Amino acid sequence: VQLVESGGGLVHRGDSLRLSCATSGLAMRYYHMGWFRQAPGKEREGVSCIRRNNGSTHYVDSVKGRFTISSDNAKNTVYLQMNNLKPEDTAVYYCAVVRAYYSCSNYGLYDYWGQGTQVTVSS
Repeated sequence: VQLVESGGGLVHRGDSLRLSCATSGLAMRYYHMGWFRQAPGKEREGVSCIRRNNGSTHYVDSVKGRFTISSDNAKNTVYLQMNNLKPEDTAVYYCAVVRAYYSCSNYGLYDYWGQGTQVTVSS
């Protein structure tokens, strides 16, 4: 099983980034996909997820209206478009998957994880 994130970087406040996560080794039709982040000195938090069956999405309040999650099921890839980035968005961002019989917003139950990609937003 592999989840490989890409697209992180160093940007300024108000800029945008698009993260990608390509998966392999899983029958992805049985999994929802999600994005998490962990800032220095803080616990990892679920940011957003997308349901495999109907494409519906969930966002935590701090990113609503700024981040958009999407997926390309044919490519087994999930994206996170991040707009109007703020310094408090600085973190390592991870993608992960959870079995589709759970709610995708149950962020404590995710099974497989990528290695993470650093996002740094300067003020």
